[in-house]
Amino acid sequence: MLDIVKQLAQELNIGEKQVESTIDLIDQGNTIPFIARYRKEATGGLDDSILRNLFERLTYLRNLQARQQEIIRLIEEQGKLTEELANKIQSATTMTELEDLYRPYRPKRRTRATIAKEKGLEPLAEILWAQELVDGDIIEIASRYVNPEKEVNSPEEALQGAMDIVAEMISDDADLRKIVRDYTYENGTLVTKAAVDESTVYEMYYDYSEAVKRIVPHRVLAINRGEREKVLSVKIDVDQEAILNLLLERIIKNADSISAPFIREAAADAYNRLIAPSIEREIRNILTERAEEQAIKVFSKNLKSLLLQPPIKGKIVMGIDPGYRTGNKLAVVDETGKVLDTGIVYMTLPDHDKDRAKDELKALIVKNNVDIIAIGNGTGSRETEIVVAELLKELGRKVYYTVVNEAGASVYSASPLGAEEFPDYAVAFRSAISIARRLQDPLAELGKIDPKSIGVGQYQHDVNQKRLAETLRGVVEDCVNSVGVDLNTASASLLQYVAGISSKVAKNIVAYRNENGKFTSREELLKVKGLGPKTFQQCAGFLRIPGAANILDNTAVHPESYEATLRLLELKGYSLEDLGKEGLEKLKQEIGSWNVDELASILGIGVPTLKDILAELQKPGRDPRDELPAPQLRSDVMDIKDLKPNMVLMGTVRNVVDFGAFVDIGVQQDGLVHISQMSDKYVRHPMDVVQVGDIVKVRVLNVDIEKKRISLTMKEEEL
Repeated sequence: MLDIVKQLAQELNIGEKQVESTIDLIDQGNTIPFIARYRKEATGGLDDSILRNLFERLTYLRNLQARQQEIIRLIEEQGKLTEELANKIQSATTMTELEDLYRPYRPKRRTRATIAKEKGLEPLAEILWAQELVDGDIIEIASRYVNPEKEVNSPEEALQGAMDIVAEMISDDADLRKIVRDYTYENGTLVTKAAVDESTVYEMYYDYSEAVKRIVPHRVLAINRGEREKVLSVKIDVDQEAILNLLLERIIKNADSISAPFIREAAADAYNRLIAPSIEREIRNILTERAEEQAIKVFSKNLKSLLLQPPIKGKIVMGIDPGYRTGNKLAVVDETGKVLDTGIVYMTLPDHDKDRAKDELKALIVKNNVDIIAIGNGTGSRETEIVVAELLKELGRKVYYTVVNEAGASVYSASPLGAEEFPDYAVAFRSAISIARRLQDPLAELGKIDPKSIGVGQYQHDVNQKRLAETLRGVVEDCVNSVGVDLNTASASLLQYVAGISSKVAKNIVAYRNENGKFTSREELLKVKGLGPKTFQQCAGFLRIPGAANILDNTAVHPESYEATLRLLELKGYSLEDLGKEGLEKLKQEIGSWNVDELASILGIGVPTLKDILAELQKPGRDPRDELPAPQLRSDVMDIKDLKPNMVLMGTVRNVVDFGAFVDIGVQQDGLVHISQMSDKYVRHPMDVVQVGDIVKVRVLNVDIEKKRISLTMKEEEL
């Protein structure tokens, strides 16, 4: 029987004790963020990414185990289960291996082999397979099975039917299928050809081949898309003769047997008709699954970096949703995200009065004391940017602008949530509001949008959508819980990502807040309908109450650790009040000299928990995003025509893919830093060097104005 604990420990390179404790916590109904943050003693400090991998693999292995038992039961019911077969089934570590073992016993549709069996030809097949006869005439033997009533009209027909049975026996053999699968994967070539006679984005694959085992994930997804669009034909080429020889080495038991030539013929038929097409599908599925997993991994890392970009705090922001015919929709929001003003300005078409547009824009900026302008990067963005940059030079005070990825803003604006949050504003203005607010707090705003619509990553629409949605929800959950959520300002859409809180409970929290006013303590959460002790345990540590009477309610210290925290402060001559006074600086200086192991023993808590408490005491109410570099703000604009080779610029990483990173350098088109141009040293993956939101120094390598392509380098020797 598969030992799940041992298997997970080996796969994840962690201790079996850690695995056992984590599984126990999961089975108790604890959420991954809660386990990662507040059960470090039990897990040995496993982070949320390892915990999610463990959970996914645990689910897979448990499903595998359940399938093992089901297959054993089904074969046993047929009276065909042997001890050897049962052991093989219980030792299987993948679903593919398991289904290969079950293949001979799986109920089949009527095949050539089943029809031959119905005709009474199975004994003849067994004679062939045994390969014991070295003398005699096989035709003569086959003639004994001629039966016109069963539509076996000649010895040749009987022999063909017997070979059909043998071919299926060969095809159903798990060991033989593994030989073919492994050889095809290791030695096969993926070949693509043009299926159309016209120019498309898939031209590089019109006559293309690459070793199956070496093809990179993003290329697999591109080829799959081209095939789906009927632009490409795709197949796997492999040395069939070599494979057939490998099969015959294991099938031919007696080369001198009179049945050996027929076994060879049946083997060739088994491979060409039954095994090869199936194995090709399997391998392409394997390639696709791996490519999808990589795409999802890239997408999730990009999403995490995007969500954790530092918020722009304490600033009045104008959001601009650019447009041509319908004009630029404007929305001004205050420091808290409350809408102050809206408007429409026409500035992107040649026949519009640019001076009038600038006057109208200036009036809104002055009226509302706007500090920063957030311009959506959609249609008309470039033209809008030019007008805004010109205007900012004419203002009497410093106002900056930045271009914001508006992906998903239109989806949000037309959603029920958008209508619920801003019922008094038209759909067009909701987009501008979203653009402004995502600059102020990317996590809070982007958390409202379907992650697939956010626009970072590669081939997100080509992967398994259920798997993608699950993964991305996990990313949003981890980000939300790592930062913490203001209980008195968070929307229901954001609260539902907090550990343990369902969408229904999230709405109940907002309803309670609307009815009773602001929460004054975490404990008050227990008064919310549907929020019981278990949910409270999971969510409380991630919810913040700025200005609460108990300052710990505005930290990541869990209520279950309040008593220990108070005892700690008392032991060291402090009180909670000192955390908000000059005593905080003194406390910070002292903490470094404290014996953590000794204190943990005195307080009766684990060392990891104590270390987390000490970190929170030093920065009560901190936002971990504040330690990251702030978004790049601008006051001027460039055109792609202004770019020249060797220009050195600062830019913001907008997206990271398998083959490089796209960098915003202040023109409408993002430039590409190919993986080969990211460092003087070998780079395994672009994410080892940069993340979304990073500010990087680049040099222009090449500019193709016609194709709107910009090639950049980050190599030190080139800067």
